[in-house]
Amino acid sequence: MNLKLEVWQRGPIEDFPVILQPVAHALLQAREEVNDIMQDFPEDLLWKRPADVASPGFHLQHLTGVLDRLFTYARKQRLTPVQLHSLSIEGNEEETSSSLTELVELFDKQVELSINELKDVKSDTLTEARTVGRKLISTTLIGLYVHAAEHTMRHLGQLLVTVKILKRLNN
Repeated sequence: MNLKLEVWQRGPIEDFPVILQPVAHALLQAREEVNDIMQDFPEDLLWKRPADVASPGFHLQHLTGVLDRLFTYARKQRLTPVQLHSLSIEGNEEETSSSLTELVELFDKQVELSINELKDVKSDTLTEARTVGRKLISTTLIGLYVHAAEHTMRHLGQLLVTVKILKRLNN
């Protein structure tokens, strides 16, 4: 039997802060799983919402957008007009010109950017204060990174279930 080990089971990522290994493992696992579950997914089902849940297209956009936004806050930056516009059109099929392949590739690239950014984080900065959003909600740098991993995995799970339902309904 040839079992594929999950990313965290493959050991530490070389030259990576030990304390951030779980965040990196989660993001890399999400990237692998998104690519696996979206392979051969019918393009015409991308914006379908079974039982009125969020569409696969929304989840793909949101996965990418959340990482981009949370890592922006981690750098102590405000969201740009482009990021705010992207947020406002997440899940809106009429406002989106990206194909399924492009949405998956955008997520892949965002994970890569996030991983590269995490590699350079100094462990002694992880408890530094950060703020989130227009309301300037208080958190820490590690809080942002852990939330990025947690939120990514939450939407990955929702994407997985929605994709399975749509495939079953359309067979």
